[in-house]
Amino acid sequence: MGYVTAVPHPRSEAAGPARAGRLSLAVALLAGALGAAVALLATRQRWSEGTATVAGGAFPLTAKGSDVTGVPAALAIVGLAALVAVFAVRKAGRLLVAGVLALSGAGIVTAALIGAGDSSALDEQAAKASGDTSATVAALSHTAWPYVAVVGGVLILVAGLLALRYGRLWPAMSGRYERDGAPRVRRKPVAVDPDRPEDMWKALDRGEDPTGA
Repeated sequence: MGYVTAVPHPRSEAAGPARAGRLSLAVALLAGALGAAVALLATRQRWSEGTATVAGGAFPLTAKGSDVTGVPAALAIVGLAALVAVFAVRKAGRLLVAGVLALSGAGIVTAALIGAGDSSALDEQAAKASGDTSATVAALSHTAWPYVAVVGGVLILVAGLLALRYGRLWPAMSGRYERDGAPRVRRKPVAVDPDRPEDMWKALDRGEDPTGA
């Protein structure tokens, strides 16, 4: 008794990559956009605080993320631009832009982690407040906002890695406007009755000369 080997239908074989492409695209868009928003928001918040000794008293000092380092905000904008640009290019160009997207996320993570323990911004404020260039901040403490920026960087990094892995399956914005090189079939103009104004208007809408000239 013979056995019949089932042959998978071509549509079922193509459904897997197509589904993976759609899912990865949705996740990358969400992760990239959310990551950029989170990173930008975090850099506008207070990252560290402390005091400076001024005239025998304690003067409060605070530093926002943008005071500590401008790298996360700049890379968040670069990452957001790369996320959009990845759909405007193909093949090697898409891989290059996806790499920029991933590196932007990694750079945000690195800069935020370094900034989480940085005191140079508050040291500068302490020196200005006290008039002593050698003065440093006292009672230094840090908030959780640098780590929020880290989360934003991780999300952008994930978007970049997805673009590197599945970007070839994603559509391109310019694809619908590109010609495939096939000759275009010219339609024969429809006869227009000059006594029917509606026919003349329809001809104009089709880009035809209703006078037949």
